[in-house]
Amino acid sequence: MIIVHLPAGSDTDAQVARDQRCSFVRHVLGPEEAVPEGAVWIDLVDPSREEDRRVEAALGIEIPTREESQNIEPSEVLYFENEARYMSARILCQSGTESPKLAAISFMLKDHRLVTVRYDDPRSFHMFINRMTRPGACLPSGDHMLISLFETVIDRAAEILRMAGERIDEVSDTIFSANGGQAEVVTYRATLQSMGVEGNRISKVRESLVSIERMLLFLSANTQGLALSEDLRSDLRTTLRDLQSLEDHATFLSSKIQFLLDAVLGLVNLEQNKIIKIFSVAAVVFLPPTLIASSYGMNFKNMPELEWSVGYPMALGMMVLSAAGTYLFFRLKRWL
Repeated sequence: MIIVHLPAGSDTDAQVARDQRCSFVRHVLGPEEAVPEGAVWIDLVDPSREEDRRVEAALGIEIPTREESQNIEPSEVLYFENEARYMSARILCQSGTESPKLAAISFMLKDHRLVTVRYDDPRSFHMFINRMTRPGACLPSGDHMLISLFETVIDRAAEILRMAGERIDEVSDTIFSANGGQAEVVTYRATLQSMGVEGNRISKVRESLVSIERMLLFLSANTQGLALSEDLRSDLRTTLRDLQSLEDHATFLSSKIQFLLDAVLGLVNLEQNKIIKIFSVAAVVFLPPTLIASSYGMNFKNMPELEWSVGYPMALGMMVLSAAGTYLFFRLKRWL
């Protein structure tokens, strides 16, 4: 699917723009419809090879394949060709689920027009499109569009980190509350799973931010006469500062998760030690009665106690007293 975004003043879909009272038009191209000359942003969503060729013919660029956009080598995802910048970044998708993933998205800039190729649907793109449909939100060129898009992606990453931080704080309060030590091992297991999910989410956010930072640094390079204007360079520096602060925050949250994981494992060990301690004390308490019972259970002929009328109650009394004495000894030593 080819989606073009045009200023409302362009001829294409001007009536739609007036009806929507917006300054930015989003239009899905039909199978035989040509790519408009005034398109500021051309968004290819899960495109077919035929749709790739239509855009290539209109703009004189080569659209990267899905496999090429997923490459991790810098020379394969950040390069110049035919007076165009080719860039790829990994954007977080499905962030609200327990299995978030990183989507490789390609970005191309040529003649101040932006082309994106994506096979997933990150929420940050929806947020950006919604912003652009508001009155007065239309941007003059693809360069501005790209930087504004990444500002939205970074805002979305900040929101994800904020929500992850709140969930981590809730788990921390549960673990270290007054009744936290009385929680069952099942609760600790659920906590470990929850922290594992959050740790995976945060690591993917940080990986996405690193790929975006690398791309923005490439974009800021004054290479082959494709320098950005001064206002764009200023916006780009601000975006990079925000991105780097988020990377630091993601690192902090990862450290906090590691601390909580260590704390939970320590509490689980304490609970297990309590159980083992109970079994150990029980074994020691019943050791003297077992010794007495074993002594009088031997089958020797000459045992004087066998003829005593009080021998049986005496043996039982000795067993009870020895067990009670051992238990009191542990209590006095504060081992229980």
